[in-house]
Amino acid sequence: MMPVKVTTETFKKEVLESEVPVIVDFWAQWCRPCLMLAPVLEEIAKDFDGKVKVAKVNVDQEGYLANQYRISSIPTVLLFENGQLKNQVIGLMRKEDLVKRLGL
Repeated sequence: MMPVKVTTETFKKEVLESEVPVIVDFWAQWCRPCLMLAPVLEEIAKDFDGKVKVAKVNVDQEGYLANQYRISSIPTVLLFENGQLKNQVIGLMRKEDLVKRLGL
């Protein structure tokens, strides 16, 4: 499954009420490391299809969510399980390292 775009309106349903863990990528179009991380997250979405959902939040469009989760640097990747924030990773990294840091 490809990453799903999440907004303030859909965050609760797509992330907090998800039956599977959700990786949430906070990113912006102008952020070069964010753009470099996108294909890594697409690979993770394919590798963990059905086991993990990947969601993307554009911080320029969804400032409320960025503020709510205190996003001060991007890319920031949060892992939610059962509606709870379980892990956070900041910055660009290889797929293997990201998977390990998130504990997947």
